[in-house]
Amino acid sequence: MFPAWLTEKNQSVVIDFHVQPGAKRTRIVGEHGDRLKISIACPPVDGKANKTLLIFLADALNVSKSSVELVSGDTSRQKRVLIRNITAAECMAKLMQGTDYKEEGLKQS
Repeated sequence: MFPAWLTEKNQSVVIDFHVQPGAKRTRIVGEHGDRLKISIACPPVDGKANKTLLIFLADALNVSKSSVELVSGDTSRQKRVLIRNITAAECMAKLMQGTDYKEEGLKQS
């Protein structure tokens, strides 16, 4: 059984996020109600926080950037992201490894 924030559909997953932009670093914080909370080290200006979120997820999950798509929540803290070519089990394992995104790429926390 997977958490409420993670749904698997046909070799893809959908993740519901609560996003905290303007943080010190980009990282997965933990569960926030029925969503996965993630802090983004970027202000919510001109889509920069959304772009950082998608890049972080592609790197953390080892999928192509084109496999990660913001489905809803463009201007909201509540976001839904579709990630193709990954199972829910693979996604959970990779997300829970404790990674941080910095300008030079992902770093272990």
